[in-house]
Amino acid sequence: MRIALIGYGKMGKSIEQIARTRGHQISYIIDQDNHSDIQKISPDNTDIAIEFSQPSSAFDNITTLLSNKVKTMAGTTGWLDRYDEVKALCTRTNGTFLYASNYSVGVNLFFELNEWLAKKMSQLEDFVPEMVEIHHTEKKDAPSGTAITLAEGIQKNDPSVKKWVNESSEDHHTLGIISKREANVPGTHTVTYRSPLETIEITHVAHDRKVFAEGVIKVAEWATNQTGILSIREFLNNQS
Repeated sequence: MRIALIGYGKMGKSIEQIARTRGHQISYIIDQDNHSDIQKISPDNTDIAIEFSQPSSAFDNITTLLSNKVKTMAGTTGWLDRYDEVKALCTRTNGTFLYASNYSVGVNLFFELNEWLAKKMSQLEDFVPEMVEIHHTEKKDAPSGTAITLAEGIQKNDPSVKKWVNESSEDHHTLGIISKREANVPGTHTVTYRSPLETIEITHVAHDRKVFAEGVIKVAEWATNQTGILSIREFLNNQS
């Protein structure tokens, strides 16, 4: 598989390392110094592009790749207010696009557990939901994309939760997300339901950034044979 890496920070370098150990080729590495070379990426030289750049450049990168008929995966967060535009472009070009806030297989199972728990908790009274997410100090966006996905899962399954805020909240109808930035933390997410009498808590802890990179490559190996708007859930459902 020929992979173009868009963004060459810690995540990009980790993806490159895992890709090469699995026998894949890196067709392009696009970073700030050679950003104009993204226009050279095409299906003739690349099977799939993997976008992990910055929120400010992600949308333009993704739309350039899709316009060039390149199958594209993205993990950059902070641009999703324009997600519908990307979906529309992908449909018009009969392309392939997959966005995930987190490519860890364990986190995506955690998403499903979170939704199941939210549905159960919606039947109980006196519990206030809250979330804490902890990441490394270099992470620029808050809350994390993973935290937002968890929040959306809670809202979808518990109609009493009307919104989320990036701070603590005692309002039963508002999910408070507390974002912490600490050195050398790949990612920790904890969802808590607290009542005056008891607390229920689920947590996912990533111990090494490699778990995300391995997930990216495994999903990419599947996505190169797919067309359309894809999801991690589809990938998981197709694993035997």
